[in-house]
Amino acid sequence: MHGRTAEGVPRWAVRAAYATSLTVLPAGLWRVLSVDFRVPLMEAPSDGRPPPAWFGGEWWYVIALSVVSEALAFLAVGLVSQWGETWPRWVPRLGGRRIPVLAAVVPAGLGAAANTLLWPYAMTMISLGYKIDGTVGAASRPHGWRALVFYTAYWPLAAWGPLLAVLTVHYYRRRRAAEAAGTARRAPVPGGA
Repeated sequence: MHGRTAEGVPRWAVRAAYATSLTVLPAGLWRVLSVDFRVPLMEAPSDGRPPPAWFGGEWWYVIALSVVSEALAFLAVGLVSQWGETWPRWVPRLGGRRIPVLAAVVPAGLGAAANTLLWPYAMTMISLGYKIDGTVGAASRPHGWRALVFYTAYWPLAAWGPLLAVLTVHYYRRRRAAEAAGTARRAPVPGGA
């Protein structure tokens, strides 16, 4: 499903790409289990009401959010795979052509910046007992074993942005070096035939 690893990609980069895609998986599973399947991973309010529907209340929304998040995180694998360098043959008019370096680097860089700013901040605020907007206390903040499960599921998201940033820089440098080497090979030799 991931395709072949691109030429010149070191093993550490491949591992980092897969680790990036896995940072999102625990949070997605937590959301689906707690909201859609009503596994008691969230604290119930003391008045006996069910836990709040944090993510819009619709079952499909939580699944879609989790699938889209995982798909976006999986795009990091494209930074180390051949499919991240060449358009697939089935893409009309572009199939088989090289993907411009900046067409991958700009969205990956923006994603890395957004995730680096969002998740470490959000998880630090939640861990300290604040809402993301800085107000004190979340209404259904988990305690005990629920807190352990919640933090274990969500703290990996803090690594998504930094891992993606490292992969993006590596992709940019590797592709630019390959283009420079290809240009040097195609350049005519002065005075040669």
